[in-house]
Amino acid sequence: MAAREQAVSVSAVPAGYAGWKTMTRAEVRTLIEEIGIIPAVRVSDRDSALFAGEAVYHGGIPVAEITMTVPHAMDVIAGLRQKLPDMIVGAGTVLDVETAQRCVDAGARFLTSPGFVPTVVEFALQKGVVVFPGALTPSEVITAWKAGCDFVKIFPCDAVGSHHYIHALKVPLPEIPLIASGGVNQHTAADFISAGASALGIGAQLIPAEALQKRKEAQIHELARRFLAAVKEARTKADSIL
Repeated sequence: MAAREQAVSVSAVPAGYAGWKTMTRAEVRTLIEEIGIIPAVRVSDRDSALFAGEAVYHGGIPVAEITMTVPHAMDVIAGLRQKLPDMIVGAGTVLDVETAQRCVDAGARFLTSPGFVPTVVEFALQKGVVVFPGALTPSEVITAWKAGCDFVKIFPCDAVGSHHYIHALKVPLPEIPLIASGGVNQHTAADFISAGASALGIGAQLIPAEALQKRKEAQIHELARRFLAAVKEARTKADSIL
């Protein structure tokens, strides 16, 4: 990770740890990787987005990506940061600098997008905010990494070979931390981690429509527990092989 801010050695800690309020970019990056799951909140109304963010937090995943397709997305980011100040709230589908600035002003701790937007990456680096743009081909992955990104999000994974594609990328590019997004579910989560993904971007498989509509927080908690367990098990198995 030459020419990048040195990551600190921090263990993932339970939600509620007050030190997260003043985390540096390096600490945010490290904790995202150690938690291993980035819930993507892409819903049709503000109240559902707030519910989803709080549900994953109380389910043991103190991270959430609020996509810009959510109505009043900035209010959601600000609302979650105010109510859960130690939560890592980020913004997704950020396609221009103006939007990126509004997200950061609202309290976003990371910025991501489905593709590589150089101006957004430059802005994030200037502001000291974690950034991980989307990429698909090896050339796109290398371009994003050389631009200084913290991670590179491989999206959409399900369209290009699922976890097998992550493995294929990691063989020649082992130094680039990849986030797998698109097609990650309970059955494939461990496979993506075993293939070399540093973290997983998960949307409806973690925050299903039924749970949102009927406000079934316990259902989201259980799904969060299963995904966290899958990540932990896959990492433990990988460590035992080394």
